[in-house]
Amino acid sequence: MSMLSNLELIRRVPLFAMLTAVQAEAVADAVVKRRLKRGELIVEQGKKSNALFILLTGRARVVTADNRGREVILATMQPGDYIGEMSLIDNEPHSATVRAEIQTDVLVLGRTEFARCLPENSSMAYAIMKGLVQRLRHADRKIESLALMDVYGRVAHVLLEFAQPDREGQMLIRDKISRQDIAKMVGASREMVSRVMKDLEERGFVETQDNGSMLVKERLSTLA
Repeated sequence: MSMLSNLELIRRVPLFAMLTAVQAEAVADAVVKRRLKRGELIVEQGKKSNALFILLTGRARVVTADNRGREVILATMQPGDYIGEMSLIDNEPHSATVRAEIQTDVLVLGRTEFARCLPENSSMAYAIMKGLVQRLRHADRKIESLALMDVYGRVAHVLLEFAQPDREGQMLIRDKISRQDIAKMVGASREMVSRVMKDLEERGFVETQDNGSMLVKERLSTLA
């Protein structure tokens, strides 16, 4: 990360892809690079951070918790995603906690700079609006899943969401997902998820590879 200038980093972020050269330079002058350790908080539920965080590398987890400390995993953020825009727009505390899952590099754009950039950069404003709509659609799908699907369907939905095609066109989950994490995503106990996963493997819907990745068979979609 240190070898690239802010402007070069900005140009790699989809949020800023449509900016003119002058606009990109203005944003590049305003952002600050930051490296986060595994487990480090990016934003915290119920608090304000007054900044927009754009992931450059790594991975972050979005979680919410009730007053008894029970957590639900809402999403996993990847490079190119951004965090904190809702709080900047409505000036309310963050609705969820976002924590670095592995070492993660981010660009930080402060509230003042964010407010100055939006009126000047209609493409950036549109990109943020589009991102908010995508998150609302994702939330709608998650609510629908929790309301209408059984545990098998919800687990299948999560696995399909994480699976990516490899060079041979097979769907793979490369990063291992723990049973506990899946349980937090689908609103079920770890024991129930373990039983479902065991059954899915025995029935040939999924297959764990020697390297720890998981092969997801196409027919798993019949359960989701």
